[in-house]
Amino acid sequence: MLAAQATTAPHGFLSPSGIEIAFLLVGLVTLGAAVVTVTTRQLVHAALWLVVALGGLAVEYLLLTAEFIAWVQVLIYVGSVVVLLLFGLMLTKAPIGRSPDADSGNRPVALAVALAAAVALVWVVVDAFRTTWIDLDGAVQGSTEVTGAILFKHWVLPFEALSVLLLAALVGAIVLSRKKEQER
Repeated sequence: MLAAQATTAPHGFLSPSGIEIAFLLVGLVTLGAAVVTVTTRQLVHAALWLVVALGGLAVEYLLLTAEFIAWVQVLIYVGSVVVLLLFGLMLTKAPIGRSPDADSGNRPVALAVALAAAVALVWVVVDAFRTTWIDLDGAVQGSTEVTGAILFKHWVLPFEALSVLLLAALVGAIVLSRKKEQER
């Protein structure tokens, strides 16, 4: 009787499961990679650490049983965005080694703003999901059917606004690169 109660009793904050421990460890590695990404002075190393950080996010999605979102993370962000960033570095003849102009004197202000934003983000997430637990034995929530239904039912307008914003950024980058070539 006692063994049956132990297996059906809800787990608390101080009795994490193996998946929760793995989630925490992968999260710490991802956080470390993100910190190295923004603090390194070598642009190529920053891009490679970005691959580690984005890959860590994909592993987190897998641990949350959202396989489709994990594959989207790998294919789009790790595969496309980072490759595009590396091609941009190669085509603009950015310095491969240490870049003295990649640093500014605003490091203390940037650190203060980043810490304040991180504290605010953690506060909001903890407050919003304080009593929410993910049921890993229940229905799959990260499937393409569920994700597509949620995306195209509730998030169509933000999704389209983001695509227009990305298109505007692409056009702006092309205009800026053309302007520099004409000035030469």
